[in-house]
Amino acid sequence: MENDLKWSEFTRVDMRVGTVTAAEPFPEARQPAIKLWIDFGELGTRKTSAQITDHYTPSLLIGRQVVAVVNFPPKQIANFISECLVLGGVEEDRSVTLLRPDRIIKNGTRIA
Repeated sequence: MENDLKWSEFTRVDMRVGTVTAAEPFPEARQPAIKLWIDFGELGTRKTSAQITDHYTPSLLIGRQVVAVVNFPPKQIANFISECLVLGGVEEDRSVTLLRPDRIIKNGTRIA
């Protein structure tokens, strides 16, 4: 098919597990969002903005492992630079449920 993803394209997407070390409201964002700082082990800590306020509060996120794409270029969102993209399932009502491993694993573990 024309839209099929090539294996070489998929392998360029660097998805890793990290632990949220800090989270705070992001009132400057156009859509309700939360700022996250995520520890990816050897890759260091990266920050991001996530539109996940339907199911999460900043205090619920600290210590939670998440899955994120870490090789997108930085993106400015309002007055904040996002350095990764957390992944989640988007429901019909546009709410997001974050993806995470079903047991604690080493920060920076690559998703395959």
